[in-house]
Amino acid sequence: KQWYHRRVREAVVSTQSTGEWDGLTRIVFTRKNKSLAAIFKSKSVLELLTKNYNIFCSLNNTPVPEDFDIKRTLDEIFQSNEMGETRSRTMSNDQLLKLLESFNSRGIHFSS
Repeated sequence: KQWYHRRVREAVVSTQSTGEWDGLTRIVFTRKNKSLAAIFKSKSVLELLTKNYNIFCSLNNTPVPEDFDIKRTLDEIFQSNEMGETRSRTMSNDQLLKLLESFNSRGIHFSS
C-alpha cells in the first residue's frame, strides 16, 4: 500500500503542483457524501472557480471568452469523465488525478 501512495504523490508532483491537488481535494471532500456535480454547482464553488479561471486567463494574457459559462464547462468535464454522479468517498487517487487533469486542460485551476 505504501508504494501506491508514493506513486500517487509522484504523479501529483510531476503533473501538477501540490497546491492544486490540495485545492481540488478540499473542495471534493468538504461534502464527501454528495455527488461531484452537486459539490461543484454550489454557489461558493462556482464563484471560486470563476475567479480562478479569470486569474489564470489574466496571468497568461488570454482573454476570457465572452460566452464562458462555468456551469457548462463543469458539465462537459463531468460528462467526458463520467464522474458527475460519483461520490467523493468512492473515488480513487487515480480518478482524482484524472479529474484534476481534465480541469487543468480546460483552464480551470485550483489553489490551496
